[in-house]
Amino acid sequence: MKVFTLEQIAKITNGMLTKVSNVSINRISPPLLADENTLALALGEEEIENLAKSKAKAALVPLGVNIDGLSTIEVERPRLAMMKLITLFYEEPQTNEGIHPTAVIHPDAKIGQNVSIGANVVIAKDAEIGDNTKILANCYIGNGAKIGADCFFHPGVNVGDRVVVGNKCIFHHGVSLGADGFSFVTENPDNIERARKEGGEIKDTEAEHVIFKIDSIGSVVIGNNVEIGANSTVDRGTIENTTIGDNTKIDNLVMIAHNCKIGRGCMIVSQVGIAGSCVIGDRVVLAGQAGLRDHIQIGDDSIVAAKAGVTKSFPPKSIVIGAPAVPRKEFIKQLKIMKDAGELIKKFKKYEPLLSSFEHDHEEGN
Repeated sequence: MKVFTLEQIAKITNGMLTKVSNVSINRISPPLLADENTLALALGEEEIENLAKSKAKAALVPLGVNIDGLSTIEVERPRLAMMKLITLFYEEPQTNEGIHPTAVIHPDAKIGQNVSIGANVVIAKDAEIGDNTKILANCYIGNGAKIGADCFFHPGVNVGDRVVVGNKCIFHHGVSLGADGFSFVTENPDNIERARKEGGEIKDTEAEHVIFKIDSIGSVVIGNNVEIGANSTVDRGTIENTTIGDNTKIDNLVMIAHNCKIGRGCMIVSQVGIAGSCVIGDRVVLAGQAGLRDHIQIGDDSIVAAKAGVTKSFPPKSIVIGAPAVPRKEFIKQLKIMKDAGELIKKFKKYEPLLSSFEHDHEEGN
């Protein structure tokens, strides 16, 4: 069990300690779940109020919060301090030393120093695994794939042929890197092509046609310090590579299609879908369930709100919302117009009987 003094925790979190009593801390938790050896995390108003009902003798609190009778560590950025504490108490999933006897490794694969390879892992021909990388059970690393140093693969990750992964990357359960892109063509124009040509109308839809698959000969290139959540997919490019920049973090259940270029330091939240050949700039946030159509660009430092349907490109530092997505100021203007329209409808209904009476009298007068 890991045990720390309040002084040690204050130093780690760069916090200001107000000490009431000596406490040995062996875990962290919300105030209502804390005991005497727990550091209570009171990061918001509700948690701060709950300290009065807590058994904890010490708490991490925002700067300026001081609780009588309780040792406190005040920090300027509580969430950042929480991250440091979780890292302090975190225990990585257990991995075996070396190569598990059930792993299948091609003789032409190159395995670095201090690599851990779990049960039923398959590493194909000419694949390369960097030093200190850990690959847990049931993962597949394809032909010619190159995995950097200090990476961590949770169970069930699938890496396609020729995929390149940088250093210090983390991939969670069921991640798929390098599947073929969803790319097809018909011999004659299909319904989508016809609708575009006919100004949004679909005509002559009963014509049969064969759908031909377009194979993907590009790959996926992922930078350093990238994390991808469970069951997310990154498809290989049709001819050029799909790329993800350094330090980008991708949540569970995200779909990134063929030929996309994702910048550095992006945050892509659960259930986002990015269609093919999109270019996403650096430090872009795509909130949950946002959908992006193909061949558009989102500029650096932009934010796409949850459930936005993005149908066109936006410049750097945009904040867009809605379906179809528009700049935030325009969206607020639209809401105001709808609200005003609702008020007008109420007024109209109020005076509708008078209007009907006027029309009736006018008709009789004629």
